[in-house]
Amino acid sequence: MTNHQTTARFSSGPWRRLRSLRVRLIAVFAAVALLTAVSASGIAYWLNRDAVLKRAQDTALNDFRLSLSRNVSSLPLSATCEDLNTLAGIVAGSGLGYDVVVTDPALPDCIASSSPTQYTLANVPTPLQTQVGRPREITESNPYTYHLYWQRQNLDGRPFVIGGTKVVPTGPTAYMFKSLENERADLNTLGWSLAIATLLALIGSALLAQAASATVLRPVRRLGDAARRLGEGHLDTRLEVEGSDELADLARTFNRTAESLHEQVEELSAREAQSRRFVADMSHELRTPLTAMTAVTDILEDEAESLDPMIEPAVRLVVSETRRLSDLVENLMEVTRFDAGTAKLVADEVDIADLIMSCIDGRAWYDAVEVDAPRGVRAVVDPRRLDVVFANLIGNALKHGGSPVRVRVREDGDSVVVEVSDSGPGIPEDVLPHVFDRFYKADKGRARSEGSGLGLSIAMANAQIHGGTITAANGEAGAVFTLTLPRTPPPPPPADSASGSASEESAQ
Repeated sequence: MTNHQTTARFSSGPWRRLRSLRVRLIAVFAAVALLTAVSASGIAYWLNRDAVLKRAQDTALNDFRLSLSRNVSSLPLSATCEDLNTLAGIVAGSGLGYDVVVTDPALPDCIASSSPTQYTLANVPTPLQTQVGRPREITESNPYTYHLYWQRQNLDGRPFVIGGTKVVPTGPTAYMFKSLENERADLNTLGWSLAIATLLALIGSALLAQAASATVLRPVRRLGDAARRLGEGHLDTRLEVEGSDELADLARTFNRTAESLHEQVEELSAREAQSRRFVADMSHELRTPLTAMTAVTDILEDEAESLDPMIEPAVRLVVSETRRLSDLVENLMEVTRFDAGTAKLVADEVDIADLIMSCIDGRAWYDAVEVDAPRGVRAVVDPRRLDVVFANLIGNALKHGGSPVRVRVREDGDSVVVEVSDSGPGIPEDVLPHVFDRFYKADKGRARSEGSGLGLSIAMANAQIHGGTITAANGEAGAVFTLTLPRTPPPPPPADSASGSASEESAQ
């Protein structure tokens, strides 16, 4: 796949919709809302999580410390394992839902527990046991030798806060197991609530973006429609200005630009109309003296052989230049008809081969032109205008390309194709794009030439009035001009449209 095909594929269909301003606005609003909501929800969740867990564990640890300090003094000096179990049950019975494990260095084989089937010393993390049994130096800021340490730990997939402390150096060590499942359930509920709030914020932002984009895109769409109408030639297109925001300033700028463009186009159209009128009037005025000059030169040409040999070359030069000037005036008048839109078709169904042979025979080109035109290829054309096209193409090939010139006619669906090729050097690549331009000559070094530079442009105009076209290219042996015509010319414009065009032309 080429780059052009890839670009065309991405510029249409779903890719074009994805690149629309509305979709981008909704995407930006949604992204900002999602980022904001996720950030706010994440911060709220972590703040609430720390607050909930800290409150639960601080309450349990403080209660554990107070209950242990209050009840440990009731132990006898030589406490038994049963006494330790009693202490564990009393401390755990505070009503806050934690369990207690008590150990005593004097009873190494005794592990007292308020729930012996669930919690033992093996459930206490080793770093916590080490830290609890390590005494600290008593200072002004540290009145206790042993501190209450805690650690969060998962036991069988359930979250716990485990705290431990030693009361006296030779006394028992107690550990507390507080389940945080209720807090985790509350945090999960909070997480789902925040997720739903984030989703609702995302939906709300999309709806808000839809409303905002409608507010923004409505004037932009009106501006696009106005620019499109302006490009189609409706120079009186203007926008209604509402408000004083940036979009209103854009509408004012568009109106000023359209007004300036309208004035410039009207001025240029007026100048162009004046130029066309001048050329038409000049050509018309030249026809009368040219008619008289042509009649005189015809007589001079007939008598040229009987004239003085010194005068004969001048006479023949005057005859040649008079005919050239006459052809130029006729061409200029034809160009002005096309420019003014007054050129009309007088169409009739003819055989293309007969029309080509008539053109060649009338100009005595039959010895220099090879024709491959089967009979029966018929089309509805203006014979006079098509004769002008053939004469220009074949004459141009004979003049600049050289013999033999080949003319080939073929059918292509509902069209007739006529190819005129020569045996010359071809057309330079830098000249090809300009061969149908008016007054264009490939050899800029020549001050004058036999042609006026209007022949091919008139041929193109005659082809276009039939609904066809002419293309120029270089073939294997020389230049190739290809005329493509529909079998039936396009219908003429409606009468009201034509009159409107004429009125507009005269107004300009």
